[in-house]
Amino acid sequence: MNSSEKRLVEPRDFYFGDGEESALELDCGRKLYGVNLRYETYGRLDASRTNAVLVLHALSGDAHVADYHTMQDRKPGWWDEMVGPGRPIDTEKYFVVCSNVLGGCSGSTGPRSINPQTGKRYNLTFPVITIRDMVRAQKRLMEHLKIDRWLAVIGGSMGGMQALEWAITYPECVRSAVPIATTSQLSPQSIAFDWVGREAIKNDPHWAGGDYEESAPNQGLATARMLAHITYLSDESMKNKFGRELQESEHYSFAFQRDFAVESYLEYQGRRFVERFDADSYFYITRAMDYFDLAARADGNLAAAFRPAQAEFLVVSFSSDWLFPAAQSEAIVRALLRNKLRVTYCEIASGYGHDAFLLEIETLGGMVRDFLRNQLREVHRAG
Repeated sequence: MNSSEKRLVEPRDFYFGDGEESALELDCGRKLYGVNLRYETYGRLDASRTNAVLVLHALSGDAHVADYHTMQDRKPGWWDEMVGPGRPIDTEKYFVVCSNVLGGCSGSTGPRSINPQTGKRYNLTFPVITIRDMVRAQKRLMEHLKIDRWLAVIGGSMGGMQALEWAITYPECVRSAVPIATTSQLSPQSIAFDWVGREAIKNDPHWAGGDYEESAPNQGLATARMLAHITYLSDESMKNKFGRELQESEHYSFAFQRDFAVESYLEYQGRRFVERFDADSYFYITRAMDYFDLAARADGNLAAAFRPAQAEFLVVSFSSDWLFPAAQSEAIVRALLRNKLRVTYCEIASGYGHDAFLLEIETLGGMVRDFLRNQLREVHRAG
């Protein structure tokens, strides 16, 4: 797409919670006042207000799911190949909403926001949040937009966790859900990776207990990102992309500098991440993922946890995803079937690892396109 063809989108802000009654109640027992959610919308809400689709982002994502903010932008939103006119989530048919999560650092209220009660940054005084808290905030946005029911809630990875949470916490508001490359509870291995990432940040000399100002703990955050990024790939994808190729020489340096192409790639990913993300937000969002455990709400019975759900589901996993392997999606499917819910499940053969939900657009997109088309057709038949 050349610059003359770029579609522009304007970020918006929804602010709520100034008063005691409107404040956001959190799972930790605290209330959050003066909450802002940064969001973007695409397409038009139809007259019956039944074509709204909520797209939910992963850990490092934001509200900018598609299109461009300015004509000078080099890259579009993070799922631009999936969202847009004629694309799988077709903005000529659907009204698409995407918001930056609570705790984020891309416009929504998070630890680097100003606490309206003190006039200072929250930093680590910000309350610890959960995936359910993120969804509670999105529910307020839904009400603000005067949407009664989502045609679908769709998300990959942490976005898939939010999709599951929506279906359980607000079942009457969700016609269908598409959790992709996700899980119903974070595994001990994933919790361990999150812990090491946060420790890398804490050991950065600029960490300052989360109260950094002029000098952020960028090296620690970059290291955390490099560690996490390894979990998003697969051994196959790393072999295919890098092998054991050397980066800057035909011979080993016999020193502890970058020798291999994969080392240079990870360093690049770390550098890029600190340009757009915040270390304190990384703490809060990864902790929210750590605490995500649907079965724990029903004494370890995942099927019982899904008992409130009413939605139809499309559950998708990827064969080489070792962060959230297919077995975890299959456990979700079994729990849904025990509740006699309508479920379609597919494990897509892919060598991309966890990142496949961002890359396998042709296969995933075809499934999502057909699923949404059927949902909209049923709505039209009913009304």
